[in-house]
Parts: sequence; structure tokens; C-alpha cells
Amino acid sequence: MRTLEATIETWPVDGVFTISRGPRREAVVVVATIRDGDLVGRGEGVPYARYGETPEEVLASVRSMAGAVNRGELDRRGLLAALPAGAARNALDCALWDLECKRARRSAAELAGFASWHPLFTAMTISLAEPERMAEKAAALSAYPLLKLKLGGDGDDARMRAVRAARPDARLIADANEAWREDRLEPYLAVAREVGVELIEQPLPAERDAILRDLPHPVPICADESVHTHLDVSRLVWRYDVVNVKLDKAGGLTEALRVVEVARANGLQVMVGCMLGTSLAMAPAHLLAQNAEWVDLDGPLHLARDREPGLIYEGAKVAPPSPELWGGSAPAA
Repeated sequence: MRTLEATIETWPVDGVFTISRGPRREAVVVVATIRDGDLVGRGEGVPYARYGETPEEVLASVRSMAGAVNRGELDRRGLLAALPAGAARNALDCALWDLECKRARRSAAELAGFASWHPLFTAMTISLAEPERMAEKAAALSAYPLLKLKLGGDGDDARMRAVRAARPDARLIADANEAWREDRLEPYLAVAREVGVELIEQPLPAERDAILRDLPHPVPICADESVHTHLDVSRLVWRYDVVNVKLDKAGGLTEALRVVEVARANGLQVMVGCMLGTSLAMAPAHLLAQNAEWVDLDGPLHLARDREPGLIYEGAKVAPPSPELWGGSAPAA
């Protein structure tokens, strides 16, 4: 008999993680666990206030599916119709993937039709701070060839220049988290090009991004808050060059794979990102990111501790998850 359990967990941040919306000192996640005899499938969702989610509401949403899960009536396809995109559906979808892997004694890569599941190189994020502080942090991250700068509006030109001066060797991407004003867009993009930033994420609020269609893109512009599911992609084609696919926005790996497919079909490049969560949240995103142009899966590196077993990071290189963490086959009886 199947049983569904769901819990809220809190994981402290190592210091403070700051973006344009404010500082974070902990990651609050919801974990869904589906037990079926000796088999256990797990998934982690990260509630995000920007999308109107609270941990308590996400927990209740996961638990609302207990009857269908316990009766064996809910699979990944049915889940797409049963819950909207978001953290709750993500936690359940990834738990169903994990359980399916163990039952079939096949890896998630095999079930998803991937030829292999290889290590990736992730960006390392530098929290929003004064230019000098961000430059100091960049200089200290010499093991990371790709740095992601959190920007916040006023002073972002100085932040980009300071980090470039501190790390002339690094690849740089930047995330404004909707913080730029329209009158700053063109001058800030010019600075980004000047210092060799290769991607700007979500410079404008999602509800005001239509003007991106009519402005030059001297640096590729990536949709983040503007894209959730595959249904969003077609209206973004002339506004953005790249989409940032996240499991919590898409509502799970099942839908996220579809987002990538539709983005590719529309000529968009792909970044795979994450919320601030543990290795259990990163593991299915690691699979999704196998063919992405940019990978941003450094969430656990900003925590004071991670779950065990967790993903293995060697500098910027992150290996596929162990079967014990997520997405691996159960041992033969």
C-alpha cells in the first residue's frame, strides 16, 4: 500500500543570501515522501513568496493529494491536471519520478530518454552587496569559472565593473530579479556588454517586459520570472533570447522537460536554475540541465549544511546524484 507524507524543513543559510527582494537567512522547503512497500520516493519543493506561495499552503496542497496517492490513482501525468504549477506539484512530481526509478530499477536518465547522465559545471552566485564587497567575493571564488551576480537596480553598473576588474578571467552572468527601471535598461545593457557579461536575467518586472521586443539586445536577455510552464514560451520568443527553467516554477521535472523542448523548438537557449534548497531539490534539476547552455545549481553551496547523502561538488563541478539521494534504481532483491 502506498502512503504519502509531507513535511516542512528549515535549512540555515551560511551567512546571508541577498537578492533585490531582500536577504535570506534560511531555506524553507517542503519534502514529499511516497512509500510503496520497501520503496521510497522523495521530492523537494521550495515555496516562493514572489509567486504567492507559503510553506504552509504548499504543505497543505501536497497533503491534499494523499487520498489519490494512497489509492494508487495518481501518476505524473495525472498530477499535471490535479495541481497547478508550483512548489507543491514539483515536490510530488519528483517523488513520483524517484519512486518510478526504484520500481523499474532504472535511473531517471534512462526513464527520461537521456543517453547519459554526466557531471556539470555550475555557476556560483554572488549575493547583492556594495560593489567592493561583490568584487572581494568574486576574487575569493577563483575555483569557479562562471560567476552569477545578483543585481538590484541603482549602482548595478558599478557592481558589474567592479566584479570584472576583480576577475578578468571569469565568465559572468547577471540576474536583476526584475529590479531595473525602463530608463536604465539600455545603459545597463551597454555596461554589461562592455565588461563581457554574457547573459542578463529578468531585467524588468514580468508584467512590463513587452518593451524588450522593440529594444536591441547587445547582451542576451533571459526570462526567469516571466516563464513558468511551456504555455508561456511562445509569447516570449521576441522578448527574450534564453529561458531559465526551474522545477519549482514549472511544477516538476515532467513539465520542465516540456518547457525545454518547446523553448528549443522556438529557437531559444536554455538555462537551468534553482531556488535556495538542498541537494534533493538540485538532483532532478541536474538531470534537466544535461544539455543546457548555462547551469545554475549552486543552492546547497549557500547553506550551512546539506542533507546526506547530498550532491558532490568539487569546486564548480557537480556529479550526478547517488541512487540514495534521488533518481537511482533500487538494488536487486
